[in-house]
Amino acid sequence: MAEGYRLSGDDDHPARATARRWADHLSHDRRRSPHTVRAYVATAHRFIEFLGRHRGEEIGRFGLLALSAADLRAFLADRRASGLGASSAAREMSAVRGFLTFAAEEAGNTPQVPRTRAPKRPRTLPRPAAPDEAIALAHEARDLARLDWAGKRDLAILLLLYGAGLRVSEATGLRASCLPLGPTLRVTGKGNKTRVVPLVPAVREAIAAYADDCPWPLAPSDPLFRGVRGGELSPDMVRRAVRNARHQLGLPDTLTPHALRHSFATHLLSGGADLRSLQELLGHASLSSTQIYTKVDAARLLDVWRNAHPRA
Repeated sequence: MAEGYRLSGDDDHPARATARRWADHLSHDRRRSPHTVRAYVATAHRFIEFLGRHRGEEIGRFGLLALSAADLRAFLADRRASGLGASSAAREMSAVRGFLTFAAEEAGNTPQVPRTRAPKRPRTLPRPAAPDEAIALAHEARDLARLDWAGKRDLAILLLLYGAGLRVSEATGLRASCLPLGPTLRVTGKGNKTRVVPLVPAVREAIAAYADDCPWPLAPSDPLFRGVRGGELSPDMVRRAVRNARHQLGLPDTLTPHALRHSFATHLLSGGADLRSLQELLGHASLSSTQIYTKVDAARLLDVWRNAHPRA
């Protein structure tokens, strides 16, 4: 087990030892990412520490099975009082429920996690970029790169985010086996789910130009987008390229790689795409994740009406 998931004294503290075994379960059985495992287990440790203060006694393994809804509400109130936002608090409550479910199943009990209402997450999205802003950002990132081939890489990946709606992690995770590109691209997204997205000619041409100039091998099992030292390009490097380019162009800080994906979705919806098609293109697990874009589009139409209608 990775040391990042272990605290000193885990083996002597029964509840923390349960959290350590949960980390193993998340990592090996559920195949969650190391980042997710660290975040979830850190929440479990915070929860255990809070229970000790809240109840004035050490919480043992079976003490996790005898909690009430009031205990969960008290933990939530404590976290909110420390300044945790609604979205982060909702994620923490989800992690706590997963931890308690694991503890019950490990003990051979039927999971009966106390029910409590998590904070309602605000449904917000970044402001979509105008098409000319998105294209200008990609070209500026190319021009700012120190190496010509790296500039072509940055242009290609940003056009891919805007032109096909990929998450930045999906783009950096692509393998060179997708070359040569055709009219569509198979993408592996969240939950290891795959989807097929169309590629407009400008995106295909940008990726082909990068691949022709890339100084590193692009064997089928290799990463498609390479860092300057030959490794897989980090999403943080993409974010840095976007940050530098938007600063040069005087564009708002809200124009992030994720905002390019959001712009792709918003512009498709404005052009008449239906929600089901948009759901497939974005790789959303449920339609409710896609429906938020209807609110964005309605707001845009209202702005147009206010600015253009003679009786507005």
